Amino acid sequence: MNAVSNTIPFVDLKAQYLSIKEDIDKAIQDVIDQSAFIGGAAIRQFETAFASYIGTKHCIACANGTDSIEILLKAMGIGRGDEVIVPANSWISTSEAVSAIGATPVFVDVDEFYTINVSLAEKKITSRTKAVIPVHLYGHPADMPAVMQLAEKYNLKIIEDCAQSHGAGINGKRTGTWGHAASFSFYPGKNLGAYGDAGAMLTNDDTLAAVARQIANHGQVKKHHHVMEGRNSRMDTLQAAVLMAKLPHLDDWTAARKKHAMLYNELLKDADVVLPPTNMNCSHVYHLYVIRTENREALQAYLKQNAVETAIH
Repeated sequence: MNAVSNTIPFVDLKAQYLSIKEDIDKAIQDVIDQSAFIGGAAIRQFETAFASYIGTKHCIACANGTDSIEILLKAMGIGRGDEVIVPANSWISTSEAVSAIGATPVFVDVDEFYTINVSLAEKKITSRTKAVIPVHLYGHPADMPAVMQLAEKYNLKIIEDCAQSHGAGINGKRTGTWGHAASFSFYPGKNLGAYGDAGAMLTNDDTLAAVARQIANHGQVKKHHHVMEGRNSRMDTLQAAVLMAKLPHLDDWTAARKKHAMLYNELLKDADVVLPPTNMNCSHVYHLYVIRTENREALQAYLKQNAVETAIH
């Protein structure tokens, strides 16, 4: 078969921009006009709006998703000598953040939905285990009811890694609201993406929120009053403005992802591939549509020949 002329991109951020160009251009111009590039009004506006969208009391904007995990771990008092259970199949940020604070990541295999296997996680718990970081990989929620039962049984902290699950949920309860805290990434290619790096921490815990906010801003409680060792992990105002402009469109974009995923499922049902599994109680937001095949390289080459971009996770 001859290659088609127009490539189907893996992610088309330009097409998304053009679909809401007026909103984006105005949001960016407003920031430029106000010239409050750090700590501008759009930061708190987005924090309030996103906390409301997910369903938590607090949202603390930060520089990126990796920082958000590291800061939350530090705010929980987890550090050197402690262990944190993480899924073996995830982007490196999950375990990288654990190592960065001096703790030890303990890897656990995933279940049939590519999220942490809670039964195997329980077998890895020791006297040094302080937390579990379930990852809602590809947009499919981890088994949070089981994770929270584990947390209660062993007095563990739970940080949800929601980098790929904006708007996903279990029985109507969104990811990011189950654990003690949640980490979000707004990397440009995410379901809700900024125009640069950006992240957020969500929680219902007032004390945890206050400490996390201080750590993310050089340990400050007010300007030039530093009460702890912190870091420079502020989200800039331009990113917050872009995210505010995009947030009202997220549900429509998610609906389109689901529609396309169902079409793929129908068209590929007789193909020699494993389609994305979905728990019937879960709302999958299909950050990625991931298939498995014994002929990975050959299939990828065939799709490339026919101008369909793919990636291997």
